[in-house]
Amino acid sequence: MVSSNLPFVVTYELPDDAWDAMGDRTRRSILERLAERPCAVGELAAGLPVSRPAVSQHLKVLKESGLVHDETVGTRRIYRLDPAGVQALRDQLDTFWNRALTNYDAAIVEHSSLDDPSDRTKEQP
Repeated sequence: MVSSNLPFVVTYELPDDAWDAMGDRTRRSILERLAERPCAVGELAAGLPVSRPAVSQHLKVLKESGLVHDETVGTRRIYRLDPAGVQALRDQLDTFWNRALTNYDAAIVEHSSLDDPSDRTKEQP
C-alpha cells in the first residue's frame, strides 16, 4: 500500500532554456554527434551508454529548447542541429565574453592608473 502522504518527486523536468538543456553530459554528447552529421535515434543510441528510449527523451528536451529539429524520412526521424538555436547560444556567449573583456580592460586601466608614478603626489620626506 502506498501512502498518500508521500511527497511528489519530479523525475523528468524540462529545462528552462538551451543552457539548462546543455547541462547534461548525454545531451552534450548528442549535440556533438549532430554537429558532425544528422542522425536517427538508433544511430545516436549506438554510440552512447544509454538506452534508445533515453536518447529519445534527451532529443525531446533538445528539441523543445530549440537546439535540434527533426524531419521524417520514410519510417525514421532524422535529427539535426537547429542553426537558429545554436546561433542564439553563440550570441549569448559572445555577449558574455565581450562584457568580460570590457570589464577586464577597465580593471587593467584602473590598476595601471593607480601604479602610475605621475599620478602620485610628491609627499616624500
